Amino acid sequence: MAATESLNGLPPSSSAGEREAAALDAYSRVVVEVAERLAPSVANLRVMRRGRGGQMPAGAGSAVALTPDGFLLTSAHVVAGPGRTGRASFPDGRELGFSVVGVDRLSDLAVLRADGGNLFPATLGEAERLRVGQLVVAIGNPHGFEGSVTAGVVSALGRSLPARAGRTVRYIDNVIQTDAALNPGNSGGALVDSSGNVVGINTAVAGIGLGLAVPINAATRQIIGALMRDGRVRRAYIGIAGGPRPLPPQARAALGRHGCVEVVEVAEGSPAARAGLRAEDLIVELGGNPVERVDDVQRAMTHEVIGKRLLVRVVRGERWLELELVPQELAE
Repeated sequence: MAATESLNGLPPSSSAGEREAAALDAYSRVVVEVAERLAPSVANLRVMRRGRGGQMPAGAGSAVALTPDGFLLTSAHVVAGPGRTGRASFPDGRELGFSVVGVDRLSDLAVLRADGGNLFPATLGEAERLRVGQLVVAIGNPHGFEGSVTAGVVSALGRSLPARAGRTVRYIDNVIQTDAALNPGNSGGALVDSSGNVVGINTAVAGIGLGLAVPINAATRQIIGALMRDGRVRRAYIGIAGGPRPLPPQARAALGRHGCVEVVEVAEGSPAARAGLRAEDLIVELGGNPVERVDDVQRAMTHEVIGKRLLVRVVRGERWLELELVPQELAE
């Protein structure tokens, strides 16, 4: 038997280190390839606001090029506020002024327009295809250090992140949790899969080793399109505050599910008030779709239902009721 063979015909144990090194090298190659592909598409933002003495610094962040002619995607909290403008600098040395096209605080997304073309647009992916444990790469400008790259894995999927616009609070659904290091300045940057597709926009540092990203999916694509086209996102409003609650045993048996949304408060003069909804009503169905969580109600509040009649099915004490409400447009 040759000295280089083991008894079972496999390479000797000394090759384990070589296999580990090869695997690590393959991992590094993926990260390098993704970074080289995406880095030209990620800009460093210096945000300015109008003050009494002229333009004043208002923050910093990152943005992802959407189109060759200057559209950029970033986080709403990076650029939200009156009179925001700024400069976007790219790895090729170009520095372009930008204006804010539209901001949607309730998804923490915003679209900018750079004063120039010939950008390198990133390819948007599908966050629904992600799996826990999958490699992801974050590209941004933490603390102003341009073109910083960190790698990690998808730690969890389906997280929720509260977002506020005025008195309206909404939860961003299906947020991606990652252990790729994120720091101030990463907000608005790209979270990228191993194929080089942007699957999320980095939005928050939730703790050491814990970052969050708004997913790129069908819902956020609609939001991005609306911001590019109209500069705003239209949403429906019914005027309730609510929370999750287990169904009573009889309702649980009748519906074959466990959860519902309990109405905690009904805004005076709102569509819900006009329809007759009351505090402590249990919403089990809205517009023909089952309601088990608050985000089931949120998902129904699209611009398509503004001004249209929706049936809401509720449990009130021992009674089942069907009420008709007409959502109105959520004021900005």
